[in-house]
Amino acid sequence: MHYTKPVKYHVWAALLFPLSFMMTFSCAKDGGLPPVINFDESIYTVKAGKEITIDPKVENGENAVYEWKTEDSVLSDESVFRHVFKEPGSIYVMLTVTNDAGNDSEEIRIDVAELLVPVISLNVPEGGYNIPSGSTLEIIPVVKNGENASYSWSLEGKEVSTETTYVFTGEKLGTYSMSLTVGNEDGSDTESFTINVLDPSEIPFEWTFESDTYNVAEGRSIKLRPYGIKNADGAVYTWKINGSEVQSGDDPGYVFTAPEYTGSEQDRHIATVTMSNGHTTVSKELAINVCPPEGTYKRPSTGNPSWDRVYCYVPAPGQFINEGYTAATMEEAIRHAEERLSAGQYVSLGGFGGYIVLGFDHSIENSGDYDFAITGNSYQGSSEPGIVWVMQDENGDGQPNDTWYELKGSEYGKPETLADYEVTYYRPSAPGMPVQWTDNLGNTGTIDYMSGVHTQDCYYPSWIEEDSFTLIGTRLAANTEESGPNYWINHEYEWGYADNFSPIDRTGIDGSGTMTDGAMTDGAVSDGNGTAANGNGSTNRFRISDAVTFDGKPASLAYIDFIKICTGVNAKAGWIGEISTEICGAAEIVQ
Repeated sequence: MHYTKPVKYHVWAALLFPLSFMMTFSCAKDGGLPPVINFDESIYTVKAGKEITIDPKVENGENAVYEWKTEDSVLSDESVFRHVFKEPGSIYVMLTVTNDAGNDSEEIRIDVAELLVPVISLNVPEGGYNIPSGSTLEIIPVVKNGENASYSWSLEGKEVSTETTYVFTGEKLGTYSMSLTVGNEDGSDTESFTINVLDPSEIPFEWTFESDTYNVAEGRSIKLRPYGIKNADGAVYTWKINGSEVQSGDDPGYVFTAPEYTGSEQDRHIATVTMSNGHTTVSKELAINVCPPEGTYKRPSTGNPSWDRVYCYVPAPGQFINEGYTAATMEEAIRHAEERLSAGQYVSLGGFGGYIVLGFDHSIENSGDYDFAITGNSYQGSSEPGIVWVMQDENGDGQPNDTWYELKGSEYGKPETLADYEVTYYRPSAPGMPVQWTDNLGNTGTIDYMSGVHTQDCYYPSWIEEDSFTLIGTRLAANTEESGPNYWINHEYEWGYADNFSPIDRTGIDGSGTMTDGAMTDGAVSDGNGTAANGNGSTNRFRISDAVTFDGKPASLAYIDFIKICTGVNAKAGWIGEISTEICGAAEIVQ
């Protein structure tokens, strides 16, 4: 910018200047002085959609012409600048003030911030909440931009609370209309829903099964059981096999032992389970296929020790999910996981229960010692244990649709280790929000949104179509400690878990893909060819002989074809975020 600033002249100095200059100065004085602009700030801030007012101090600004201009357009010709910017960003505005004696220009920056309007997320079931009369319901919303906001809960149009959560008591039968409004200076959001207070006999019964079809080799036993059971007080479960009753009582599960394989239609059995609780009766039909004896479909070694294929990728929500990729289908998610593992990069399983299923192009035999290894990204003070399950291709179709067996680790069977633990995750209602969860113990929580670190819109897996999904598995007690201000340690577990800095089963991978039995080599990971690649993690070894049945007995598998790794902890480590297992590859240990 260029303009003429006023100059103070001493009398003695004026005598030294030529007469022509004195005449020029005299004329400027007769016409007045040029403007001088003074802003209170060089940077102003405003929120998008809100009006900003800027009133500069201008000397000699009487009868002057004002122009407020950006690089692209003139915004105003008023002495006081008033404008509404609709989009966030930084805008440079030049003010030029002109009078008969000259002009002055000054540039300012206006930072337009995004409006922080509250956004409410509530896990309201379709049709509203259903509760029995006389019970209570605690409603805990997740609110984006809810800091310093006001809350208003209304029941049948009348405000009943201004707290951040609300406890509804179902004193009388009926359907009640509720709403929550959360507001701040930038705006407000409202969610309306219903609560149905019902007689216990009217509350819908709920359950789900892992599959509609089960495959089991002759002589083996599996436990058939429903999960996610709700509103089943006083229920009696009756099991029938091919129409004949085999069990009845309060145990919802039934142990089926496969008879001898015949190679005929008699190998297909129909199990029917009926639940009756005095209010309602529901039934579910399951198919059980008896498969040939173990060894029938065993596949010979191909010379490739590494994993061959990703069959399924269902992570729990987490800060690395949807980051840097977009997957609309399971097939696309699998392809993404395969590409990363083939490059020796980590694949995150998200929070508790998130899992990935890998297969090999041959059967891995049970040597009685360490048989295969999984590489994660653990290091001293950062262990995020993944529980490993194994499966044999019992029906020979090349798919992981048979029986999973857990590999017991150091925490197996301890009182604080929970089997059949269930967590349900809910899709957030807007970008940039935490993911809410509930479990089968009545607990609630969130997978926190790590703004500024992992800024993808949502941590809920994009290829899962449903607005909620449930993951089931074994939960280990959290081993996370805050050892100082903002300093978190995820301690290792003794042995038996992936992505775990174990002092017992850590190892390295040599250049041929062969697992070494010596001390762990940091940075060794398996790529898609079973060879070593650079990384930041460590590798854990596993024994097929550690596989156990549903009741904790040795599974005694001669070989396996598939492995599944599941995040085994439901915990957070402060600013680090959720505990999430990461894996970089898997390979057979070549004896």
